[in-house]
Amino acid sequence: MAAALVKGQNASLDSREVVLSVRGGVAADLSALLVTEAGKVRSDADFVFFNQPQAPGVRCNGAGLEVSLGAVPGDIAQIRAVITVAAEGDTFGKAASPVASVADRAGNMLHEYVIDGLGGESVVIALELYRRGEQWKVRAVGQGYTGGFADLVTDHGVSVDDEPEAVVVPEVRTVLGEAALSFEKRQKLDMRKRDVAKVLIDKGAFGARARVVLVIDKTGSMRKMYSGGTVHRVVERMIPVATQLDDDGTLEAYLYALTYAKLPDITVAGGEQWAQTFLHLEGTHQGIDYDGIGGRNDELPIMRAVIDTLTAEPTLVLFFTDGGFAKKREIAALLREAAHLPAFWQFIGLGRANFGVLRTLDELDGRVVDNAGFFALDDIDRVDDAELYRLLLSEFPDWLRAARAAGIVTA
Repeated sequence: MAAALVKGQNASLDSREVVLSVRGGVAADLSALLVTEAGKVRSDADFVFFNQPQAPGVRCNGAGLEVSLGAVPGDIAQIRAVITVAAEGDTFGKAASPVASVADRAGNMLHEYVIDGLGGESVVIALELYRRGEQWKVRAVGQGYTGGFADLVTDHGVSVDDEPEAVVVPEVRTVLGEAALSFEKRQKLDMRKRDVAKVLIDKGAFGARARVVLVIDKTGSMRKMYSGGTVHRVVERMIPVATQLDDDGTLEAYLYALTYAKLPDITVAGGEQWAQTFLHLEGTHQGIDYDGIGGRNDELPIMRAVIDTLTAEPTLVLFFTDGGFAKKREIAALLREAAHLPAFWQFIGLGRANFGVLRTLDELDGRVVDNAGFFALDDIDRVDDAELYRLLLSEFPDWLRAARAAGIVTA
């Protein structure tokens, strides 16, 4: 009897010769993408479908995908089975949930996955076979691809010759650690990286490099944002910015209140564990006394600490706070002084608060270049990624050009 899988679940494959198939639901075509650790095909030959029915170790026989795992090339890390509705205008939500299955060559069912919860999707990644050392495993994916079939295959590196010409988005950067993420997390990260890249392209700054420093308010008024996971999600959404700007794709991180704590850098692979470990208001975490940081705002110590780390390299400071900037005169003076240094300060207000001097940054005189920006969001979770990155990165490229023209930045 086949073992039932649920979305996201994985299981070992005991057989090295398997057949992947899908039954039920609307009429659909089955295809496969053989991809490397980077999530890309090596060439168009790694795309298996009815017009190109065979690749090393994988054959499309019309009824399913026959896979000989021992014959799959060593640099192929995953085989992604994709279902696409056969009739234009159809979606998977118009009929019963499709069922993806894995059987051995004798027809014995090994695993089954009911792909439920589908609605308007016309393309779905059903299953993924992937390596773990010498072993192969299967994962129930069930992930719809909103961009359509052509977007899916091109995003995996397949050429589509008959697509109409569109805006070309250069290859987004891939950094160390992405291959360790699950397929679903890699897909979300990739979509966010593309949103970041599109903003940089529009602003003429694609390919620019900069340190990315993340500063997060740890005051008591932030309690609901910590307990409700808002701050955790902010960190997750800032990681793609670092992948596209920072040389090694990491975020340098600080928490601040009356004083501050320098935290370990945030990496792509370790972001979730980092958030669980360090995003707290009280206690001691990894030897850091959070109570000693304080419970109310003083921005001057953390701003001076960041300034002390600046080198010749351009730096983007992402400064998240829910307000309380009381020392307006001192902060304004510090920003004037810092205008001669290679850093742009992007302040982001969380929630409805009095942000004081931040709201008048554009009127702050006495600076060689405009080195700071500000916007506030009542509820950052309600702002989609494309809009958030547009707000976040709209002024940084302008500063970078002005800083270069003024000789502040030479890189």
